[in-house]
Amino acid sequence: MTIRTPHPILAALILLAVTGCSSAPATQPGGQESAASGHGAIAGVAELAEPQLHLVAIDAAGQASMLDLLDGTESRLGSVAPPVNVASDGRYVFAAHTNGVEILDSGVWTWDHGDHSHYYRTKPTSLGTVAGEGTAAVSTGPLSTSGTTGMFFPASGTAVLVENSALSDGTISETLRLDVAPHAGIIAPLGDGAVVTEADGNGAPARLRAIDAEGRELTTADCPAAAGTITTRAGLVIGCADGAVIATGDGTKPVLKHVPYPDGAPAPATSFDARKGRPTVAGLGKDAGVWLLNAREAAWSWLPTSTPVLAAAAVDDAAGHVVAVGADGTVQVYDGKTKERISSTAPLMPATLADPEMLGKVELAVDGERAYVNAPAEGVVFEIAYADGARIARTLTLPTQPVHLVETGR
Repeated sequence: MTIRTPHPILAALILLAVTGCSSAPATQPGGQESAASGHGAIAGVAELAEPQLHLVAIDAAGQASMLDLLDGTESRLGSVAPPVNVASDGRYVFAAHTNGVEILDSGVWTWDHGDHSHYYRTKPTSLGTVAGEGTAAVSTGPLSTSGTTGMFFPASGTAVLVENSALSDGTISETLRLDVAPHAGIIAPLGDGAVVTEADGNGAPARLRAIDAEGRELTTADCPAAAGTITTRAGLVIGCADGAVIATGDGTKPVLKHVPYPDGAPAPATSFDARKGRPTVAGLGKDAGVWLLNAREAAWSWLPTSTPVLAAAAVDDAAGHVVAVGADGTVQVYDGKTKERISSTAPLMPATLADPEMLGKVELAVDGERAYVNAPAEGVVFEIAYADGARIARTLTLPTQPVHLVETGR
């Protein structure tokens, strides 16, 4: 197997950031760092000089495995109940099934310090289950070692916040559990509190309530058919039928800003994806194209694509790359500024395209250098160098079939 290695100059800059951070603590021999030193560190955990990027795959039966993208090491993570959906905050893997959310700790994560980052690694483990009725919508925050993760169970209308710092200690601790009217809702972390949906008389999510850590309402905003959340550097984004709401903290009272779609807009976005933490996100709807929302500028733009799209993510780098997986099995790379297609692979997944159930499981993950696309029926993951002509850098296999795929260590 070809091993993914960082560019030598990039590796040197990463090492300088770790060792030269003015507020960063000195590490003990072997890369160990005390919990009191901050920067996302935990006692007994190694801080390393580069992101510890891994892929986590879960098959249809719930068997989970990991692949180290740096050295090719494979490992098994045990099993969870067969999941319907899988999400990740870059460290934890949240496998949602009809009776709860099981949490796996991949043991690798990045602590974002603004102008640079710190990278950590510990032993992966299974943490347990948050019980609930119906397949939960999971909403993650900006950091895996602080803040909370939101889980909304539609059958019961139960909204839960789980404390991330407790997950770091191997414990599932709920900081808030609210019961509202059953609906396909959302609870997304925002500061010490969250934003939670409220249903209309027909049982559809129609309104957003910003709440504090005790569940007290602070402010509200209309958001018809609320669907899809993502946390960016510029705020929390929640999709609505008529645009999006960008939620930010402003002292003790959050601000919920509505960003409407332009007149005559195509179908609304119902999910969002981007390189972790970046301000521009890609919104996926039903048409042959992708919505781009710049959360910092509160502005939408439409990027037409050459085919309908199965998955899309905004890299939001200097070149403005947007990566999309076409319904024809190609991985396409666009310039988000000019809206031109830069490059594309050939069709990659004929068996997946021929299986409607597997087609709905195609996932895309992007980091600073590569994009990863699973072909669940073929049982492989394609690593795409999106800035290098959509070159297929590697075709990867994991110990378990990648029916569900996430990237951790980000």
